[in-house]
Amino acid sequence: MEQELGTLRSEALAAIAGAESVESIEELRIKYLGRKGALTQILRSVGNLQPAERAAIGKLSNQYKSEIETALEARTAELARSGAEEKIQKQWIDVTLDNATATERERLGRLHPISQIQYEIEDIFTSMGFEIQDGPEVETDYYNFEALNIPKHHPARDMQDTFWTEDGNLLRTHTSAIQIRALEKVKPPFKIVGPGRVFRYESTDASHENTFYQVEGMMVDREITVAHLIYVMKKLLSEIFHREVTVRLRPGYFPFVEPGFELDINCLICDGRGCSVCKQSGWVELLPCGLVHPNVLSMGGIDPKQWSGFAFGLGLNRLVMMKYGINDIRHFLSGDIRFLKQF
Repeated sequence: MEQELGTLRSEALAAIAGAESVESIEELRIKYLGRKGALTQILRSVGNLQPAERAAIGKLSNQYKSEIETALEARTAELARSGAEEKIQKQWIDVTLDNATATERERLGRLHPISQIQYEIEDIFTSMGFEIQDGPEVETDYYNFEALNIPKHHPARDMQDTFWTEDGNLLRTHTSAIQIRALEKVKPPFKIVGPGRVFRYESTDASHENTFYQVEGMMVDREITVAHLIYVMKKLLSEIFHREVTVRLRPGYFPFVEPGFELDINCLICDGRGCSVCKQSGWVELLPCGLVHPNVLSMGGIDPKQWSGFAFGLGLNRLVMMKYGINDIRHFLSGDIRFLKQF
């Protein structure tokens, strides 16, 4: 029986050493140490031996059983460790690396040039203490016209070709409506800007589009003058273009400001020589501005005898055109990937 035990031990240790999986280790444990296992059957027959032989065989059987159990545990741990290492090698990902291929990177989205400039402008204004405001694109007649000193049947309404809805509302023609909503919520003194999309029912050309973007701004405080307006505008433009730009103020009529001005910028497409964007004039109309009309302050619940302010409406599309040398405003809504990929 001693020889039989030795053969069984050698066979078991060899099988364990050659096992290739944790599952096969479990099968070997059952084969040799299970209730019906080979070594278990030998141990059960020890009781039939003579007392002297029984002690020796029992001791040897327990020794071999311990060796087999140790071998099973060691091989199980080894297989688990190698399996984990193999999985790590196959599935390991360094999340700090850009592992996208060139093709995948090419498909990644990017910000539209107008969005890029909008965020840049918001950063510039917030650095000067302005707050960002927002409003709906489908507006009421009150916020788009009446509260801005443009009552019904006022001739100034003809200046803005409007998309009307069947319920009497409209697609906002300017972001000036954001000013009125802000006046109702914010108490002076304050500085606000409101960026957004606006709509005009008009023919398109190189410098006109039926859907475009504006940034409306307003500052209300005591004893505000045109000098405050000019400073803020020049500061904004110098930050955007990273250089001093030539501007001019022309008298302009806008019902919500008094006095009103047109601020023009020297055309950066042609350096003032004349092109289709500036209509051969050398100047591009960039933003209407002026001191807030007392009626507008009153509609917002602010006493115009104590407070004054300036307001402006900046055309984002034209600003982007000047910054990047774009010669046709219609590119922005064309959906042409070749155009958008340049930014």
